[in-house]
Amino acid sequence: MGKPDFGTSPDEVQFRFRDDEPADHGTVTVDACCDQTNAAAVRIEPGDDARLLLPYLDRLALVEVNFPSFGDGRGYSAARILREAGYSGELRAVGDVLIDQLSHMRRCGFDAFAPDRPLDEADARRAFATWDNVYQRAADGRKTIQEIRHGADHE
Repeated sequence: MGKPDFGTSPDEVQFRFRDDEPADHGTVTVDACCDQTNAAAVRIEPGDDARLLLPYLDRLALVEVNFPSFGDGRGYSAARILREAGYSGELRAVGDVLIDQLSHMRRCGFDAFAPDRPLDEADARRAFATWDNVYQRAADGRKTIQEIRHGADHE
């Protein structure tokens, strides 16, 4: 994926890890998306079942996942469900997104971030680069330490 775009307007996406044009479609609810044939952007709220979107992934350019409170982690599961099902469009975390969550959100598959309050860019850069190596597989597709070691043993 592309290099992050740091420093856009705080009213919009502040960090983005994609090379394509940002999706600017108005979002609809999960229920409305399932009822419409032309919806290209949807917003998942806590409590919405992301699996309802699986039949429509090929037409969605943007999925926003709302984090109304930093303590509500349901959006992480929604992101992972969508990425593991093959969703390749923009997956944007919106709402109460904090520095401490950025690296974990990236691992779950988020590639754009629109926090309610602008985050310090230097802190965000450090947060995105926090973990050079990982132990578990995740939606970001990074090789695990075991895979790296195993590959090195068989070269």
